[in-house]
Amino acid sequence: MQVKDRNRNRRNIGLLALIALVLQLGIAPAITLGLGHPNFMFVFAAVVALSIGGQTGVVTAFVAGLLMDLSSTGPLGLSSLLFCISCYVLGMEVRDRIAEEPGMTVIPFAVAALGVSLCYGIAMLLYGASESLLEAIVFRALPSTLLTILGYLPFLFVMGRAGAGPLRGGGGKHRSRYTLGNR
Repeated sequence: MQVKDRNRNRRNIGLLALIALVLQLGIAPAITLGLGHPNFMFVFAAVVALSIGGQTGVVTAFVAGLLMDLSSTGPLGLSSLLFCISCYVLGMEVRDRIAEEPGMTVIPFAVAALGVSLCYGIAMLLYGASESLLEAIVFRALPSTLLTILGYLPFLFVMGRAGAGPLRGGGGKHRSRYTLGNR
């Protein structure tokens, strides 16, 4: 029998959100490659989606996107929309993919980060913040994707080594004597 500890999930999501917000506001503006910056709020949303998924992942993605929009010069709601769509797809299985197969989460995360960066870059081109499509894609979206993937790797390393990840609170691969089913 698995017991869900909702308070532990909320506490750990809050701590992870605080870390991501500090990284996004304090460190991300200083890290540049071309015109791109890492998107730690998307990393946070994707980690929750890959660890918990479902409704929690989508709500977390919406809040993370809203915080991202409030801290940037882009249109309000764009990041929320992009984060919600990508985290819905990432968290569709509603299982802790990071604890089960941490290395296999890099590819779906990279594809989602590329999709978010490309859509955001094209939207910023339409919004008037970019000069050309080349600038929006090659100099903003692709470097942002690379930096975001590099920002995801430490989170993946810490959560993958923790077994079940800090969002689940233990129990991942390790069987308990209270587990029902075949032994």
